[in-house]
Amino acid sequence: MNNAGAALPPAQVTEAVIAHLRREAELGGYEAAEAAAEQVQATYTAIARLIGCEVDEVAVVENATRAWDMAFYAMSFMPGDRILTTHAEYASNVIAFLQVAGRTGAVVEVVDDDEHGQISLTDLRRRLTSGGQVRLIAVTHVPTQGGLVNPAEQVGALAREAGVPFLLDACQSVGQLPVDVQRTGADLLSTTGRKYLRGPRGTGFLYVRRSILDRLEPPFLDLHAATWTAPRRYEIRPDARRFETWETNYAGKIGLGVAIDYALSWGLDAIEARVTTLAETLRARLRALDGVRVHDQGQRRCGIVTFTVQDVPARDVQRRLACSGVNTSVSDAGSARLDLPRRGLSELVRASVHYYNTDDELDRLVHALPRAGTTG
Repeated sequence: MNNAGAALPPAQVTEAVIAHLRREAELGGYEAAEAAAEQVQATYTAIARLIGCEVDEVAVVENATRAWDMAFYAMSFMPGDRILTTHAEYASNVIAFLQVAGRTGAVVEVVDDDEHGQISLTDLRRRLTSGGQVRLIAVTHVPTQGGLVNPAEQVGALAREAGVPFLLDACQSVGQLPVDVQRTGADLLSTTGRKYLRGPRGTGFLYVRRSILDRLEPPFLDLHAATWTAPRRYEIRPDARRFETWETNYAGKIGLGVAIDYALSWGLDAIEARVTTLAETLRARLRALDGVRVHDQGQRRCGIVTFTVQDVPARDVQRRLACSGVNTSVSDAGSARLDLPRRGLSELVRASVHYYNTDDELDRLVHALPRAGTTG
């Protein structure tokens, strides 16, 4: 139950990755990539189907952080430009905001939460219509430290109305929820392969809306992202693959496409229904236990379930569960400093279910929990 960390790949994904590695061993890396050109292209097609975009709006990169960074650092900021974000934003993103703010004089503003703990649309609208230039709205769809699902579609509608680019960190949502870039209105979207998509580690992708592409210059270029046209000139390629580099993990890229096709074969609506039902069942069973508190917020919740056991450190809970063969993780304030401390929390146990988990496995987690007030 650590699918928000790294889910279990289907056999088809593992076999596809191994098959390409064998091809590299037999033919050589360059020759294997050429032989697998159709499989590689199929990954871009699969991503476009998954999120409802065009193939030329997709870049496949090493992970969600690289995808997000390539988008964010491609933007230009001036003194006084405002970056609007949320309390739920992930540490890596906030560190990037602070770095760019320090370099450029841009200002980072945290939009208020509403009564459900998600981004306040009322406060977002107020900030968009008052003060100086808003250069970017950056929102984490599903935070690492809880099961809430931020209202991305409503945020996207406000962003379009204000003419402000919208960057959606969908690292925890793509694969467990239907995510369509036309519906969310995201101009930029980043995600990973290893989590709910059940793809290989070391894979991710970036979506860039075609209408915003020419306003973004990648923070670094190579001979894949650009063409050297004369001794002192180059041209950046016209599609989203300007955010890629020439060297890539072809086996992982092929495996990512296979994982996406596998998810699409089940249907994202069906996956969401199964995942959210399991998660709500687990929340109910945890709430029934003395000394256990569930901490998930939001009107809409997903497959991530966070909780604490009274007087038992979260890492002790994690270790006790691991001894019973139950995988969980710990989210602490170091990854969510705008959120957890203000809620009076320093750490949480995170159990994240997927559609292949069972009711018996939920029982196994509940029965393996330490009693309140115990350690070790």
